[in-house]
This record gives sequence, C-alpha cells and structure tokens, in this order.
Amino acid sequence: MRQTKKGKMWHFGMKIHVGSDRRGIVHTVTTTDAAQADITQFHDLLHGAETAVYGDKAYWCAEDQADCEAQGVKFRINRRGQRTPYWDGINRARSRVRAHVEHPFHVVKRLWGFAKVRYRGLAKNTTRIFALFALANLYRLRHRLMPSAGSA
Repeated sequence: MRQTKKGKMWHFGMKIHVGSDRRGIVHTVTTTDAAQADITQFHDLLHGAETAVYGDKAYWCAEDQADCEAQGVKFRINRRGQRTPYWDGINRARSRVRAHVEHPFHVVKRLWGFAKVRYRGLAKNTTRIFALFALANLYRLRHRLMPSAGSA
C-alpha cells in the first residue's frame, strides 16, 4: 500500500472498487493502493454481459464511452465539468441508480466494522475484502435464501 495526498491531508491505505448489478449484488472486487486513479480499474470491473454501465465521475473517459457504445452498452457514468441544470438533472438521475452499489459498502463498513485495514500488505487485506463482500452478498439476499415460514 502507498500514501497519497488529497488537498493538504495525507492518506495511507487502499481503495476498493466493486462491480455490481442494479440490485447491489457484487460480482467483481478489485483493490489498489490509495495513489491509483479509479479510471484504471474500469475494465476490470466489467464482466461482459452488461447492458448499461453506471459510475461516478472518476470513471468517466471518452474512449471508454466510445468502446461501450460500439458494443451496445449504455454508458451512464456521471459527467465531469457539466454544471448546467440539464446535466445536474441527468447526473442526479444516474446517481439514484448508482446508489444501490453503495449498499454493500454499508454492510461491510457499518454492520461489520471494516473501517480501517487490519494488515499492512494489499494481498492480506484483499483476501479479507473478498470474504466480506461475499458475505455481504449473502446478507443482502438473505430473505430470498431463507425458506418460507410455512414450509417444513
């Protein structure tokens, strides 16, 4: 892991990038050190069967937009620098769909207390994160996985 400076504050640690469906079920997890840009992980988060791609402003790139649209995938990543009422409305609508991706982070961070990394290396922390997000998927699908109350 490495350190990076954001504004006047120094941060040491790692970033977690997830790919999920619209319901918030995680299918891909990647980790990088804190100094890596989010856009470097865009292609690693795709599984190939997407019909639409949502993301925040850090994942927007014109080349990726052209690639996705050439493959028939709707590119719904928030735009940077477009501060007009029209683009603010579009970004707000896209963020409503994208907010479902944040629900597994709520489970991992708030319900299970993953606020800080436990180990020094990226490999050990990545293994722990894979386990936490797999359990978060089970937690999010717990009502579908449980048998109904009337059956024995």
